[in-house]
Amino acid sequence: MTTSEPASTPAPPAPPRSKGFVVGRVAGAPVIITRSWFLAAVVLTILFVPNVQAIAPQLGAGAYLVAFVFVLLLFGSVFLHEAAHALVARARGQHVTELAVTLWGGHTAYTGGLGRPLDGFLVAVVGPLTNLALAAAFWFAWDPAAVQNVPMMLLYAGAVSNAFVGVFNLLPGLPLDGGQILESLVWAVTGKRTTGTVVAGWVGRVVAVGVLLWALVVPFLQGTTPSLTTVLWSALIGAFLWAGAGAAITNGRRREAIAGLSARGLATPALLVPFGSTVAEALSARVTAVADGASPSTSYRLVVVGHDQVPIAVLDDDAVAAVPTSAHHLTKVDAVAVPFVPGSAVSPGMSGTDLLNHLAGSSRGARLVPVVDAGRVTGVLDLADVARAIRATG
Repeated sequence: MTTSEPASTPAPPAPPRSKGFVVGRVAGAPVIITRSWFLAAVVLTILFVPNVQAIAPQLGAGAYLVAFVFVLLLFGSVFLHEAAHALVARARGQHVTELAVTLWGGHTAYTGGLGRPLDGFLVAVVGPLTNLALAAAFWFAWDPAAVQNVPMMLLYAGAVSNAFVGVFNLLPGLPLDGGQILESLVWAVTGKRTTGTVVAGWVGRVVAVGVLLWALVVPFLQGTTPSLTTVLWSALIGAFLWAGAGAAITNGRRREAIAGLSARGLATPALLVPFGSTVAEALSARVTAVADGASPSTSYRLVVVGHDQVPIAVLDDDAVAAVPTSAHHLTKVDAVAVPFVPGSAVSPGMSGTDLLNHLAGSSRGARLVPVVDAGRVTGVLDLADVARAIRATG
């Protein structure tokens, strides 16, 4: 079971939801039973039937029903695991988008960006602790001295399966919960979340290899032959963990690259044009800038400002080009300018997710926003340039 937080990108649009059947809501998010779960339910039911038949051979075909009850019990524990993730994530300020029960167990997805190592630690650790608490409850309900009938068998199986899920998820490698715990600890020590993500991702790859080696080596050490079924399951789980660890490393490095994106580095310099100026006066500002020492090759945005240099609009180059030269002295700049969205201005030092979240929340679909430093417009940020910079991070 894993928790997943999208790479640090603007909050909207919402991430795509897993395909499946919505059976309820927890922490404001849909609980989804994916189609792959049904495959897992069938396989686990078949695998558990021999255990039921060994304890209660008189059940006959009823062994399949009992085995299926165990599967429902197991995935009920998975649901409680994910619900614990979701409730703590919401309590730590995240927006939970879904809880999904899948072929591999389940996952909880949320957006908002973890702000502190403690947030990640608490969201991650509560899942395995829920399973360990369930294991303890099943264990104390199970009576080893009683006749080991079907109810006793289910209690014992519930204890063992929850203990395994809890301990396995505490292994210190992404994408497991233990990996997020390790990520949070390294983040707290180094002050860099990316370092924590990359370290936990590489440890996750070690865990993935270890799962396969466990299935192959342990039987030889015990003088037996590895079980083909165990090896195949271990290989599948190892492949899942390896892929998840690789994705975590990639996302961590991408998050670091995004953190390096700043309004100052992406903005086009601005030349200020007072409100009420003509197109001719606005174009002369470029000539004046070159005469004052600016490079002729430098690209500028002409920004219309009002009282106290408040940014009002930016000239549309295509609209300016469409004005006949003979009309430059008669056409006001407001006729060829695109208004800025109020409140969309950014500071030059704004960067990373702070910048992206601000743009997502305030630009309201506008492509251009002003860059304002200490009350003075210094540039114009084109969201198309921001999008290209994000794509360049991989």
